[in-house]
Amino acid sequence: MTQFGRRSFLLSACAFPLAGCVTPWRNGAGSHWSDAFWIVNAIKKTQFAPRDFDVALSDPALDARPAILAAIEAAHQAGGGRVIVPAGAWRVDGPIHLKSHVNLHLSEGAVLTFSGNHASYLPMVFTRWEGVECWNYSPFIFATGATNVGLTGKGKINGQGAANWLPWRREQRPDQTRLRDMGRDGLPVEQRIFGAGKKLRPPLVQFINCDRVLIEDVQLHDSPFWCVHPVYCRDVIVRNLTVISRHINSDGVDPDSCQRVLIENCSFDVGDDGVALKAGRDQDGWRVGKVCEDIVVRNCKYLGNTGGGMAIGSEMSGGVRRVFVDGWDIPTASHTLYFKANLDRGGFIEDVHIRNVRAGKVKALIKFTNDYHSYRGGNFPTRFRAITIENVTCDDALVGLHISGDARAPVQDITIKNVSITQASTPMQVANVANVNLNNVRINGALVSKVEETPKETWVKLPN
Repeated sequence: MTQFGRRSFLLSACAFPLAGCVTPWRNGAGSHWSDAFWIVNAIKKTQFAPRDFDVALSDPALDARPAILAAIEAAHQAGGGRVIVPAGAWRVDGPIHLKSHVNLHLSEGAVLTFSGNHASYLPMVFTRWEGVECWNYSPFIFATGATNVGLTGKGKINGQGAANWLPWRREQRPDQTRLRDMGRDGLPVEQRIFGAGKKLRPPLVQFINCDRVLIEDVQLHDSPFWCVHPVYCRDVIVRNLTVISRHINSDGVDPDSCQRVLIENCSFDVGDDGVALKAGRDQDGWRVGKVCEDIVVRNCKYLGNTGGGMAIGSEMSGGVRRVFVDGWDIPTASHTLYFKANLDRGGFIEDVHIRNVRAGKVKALIKFTNDYHSYRGGNFPTRFRAITIENVTCDDALVGLHISGDARAPVQDITIKNVSITQASTPMQVANVANVNLNNVRINGALVSKVEETPKETWVKLPN
């Protein structure tokens, strides 16, 4: 990938060794995987000043937020450094906003438990909610427009989402619909006001319009909504993250219209997708026009059972491209590898390469759909093209391959090779495809050499 440059590669390769990959990447010269190697080494890394700022905490009964914010401000004013939260159980009554050149470091044994008082997360901040820009409650850990910013350490963050925020889901539909109408109709963003009295839950961690972001080692529990949501960010590393949040909408990591992202060695025990790549929703995604691109995901584990292990979409109207996924362990899932959109979205998902996936019992091993839920009457089929999936094993699938395009935009130029599904109740459900190639694909012990379209009236219904 010549846009990264040889000099940039040589400098970064020395500073950032590859680790833990299923297939040695240095052997990928001349293949798509050499491009993945270039992407990883082109990511600009965080570098924090060697100064520590201790957060003065001693009484667990007191709100820790003022002391944490004071230490962040002191570090920022001094030119940056590491803000250290000591071991202990600490109550936090409101959001923590990070600043440039500051690394918030949670010591091992530190637990930040965020208050369930909704008013504490005001005033509102500019955000993107399910792919549409608006003003809403602040995410719990938040940074906007920051450069060189981090969240690290072996401590734990508890969002108390199930008890305090999840009940809003039953009441969110009017506000959700109103926001989608605003995006469709092009209402100016400054007039898209939510927050107090509205029911749109904030994410646990969000970085928006930030450069050089590091999230490493922390444990995230019980998010109110999406767990980690980088938006419009460049040069993001998410490493050794543990996420345990078992209710709906608890996506693990959702890079949204970001460039140059590495997600590695993470564990997702969540009630929704493990990793979901996004790029805005419908007309608002087209207006913003920011692609999600140059993404590498490697050596992760998905422990949920109701979402997609590795997903792209459904909010992907700005387009997703140049994605490399190497090494997923997915014991259970609704959808192991999930490409999702509907006829409102438009956009594209292209140049995606996935390999070395181990799946157990799943609803669908590989799923492409242009019929994702919440369709609002559009006529803009998403283009799925130039996708390779290889070296995948699965014990038990309700449906092996579900590949459903649109007659005007077939799922095309797909290569599926070295895939073995020990047992599949329905081997394939296929419609509207072009140039889908199978190479050494075995389902129920039989070699499957070609894709044949199947009547939709015979299809097994899969969850969205």
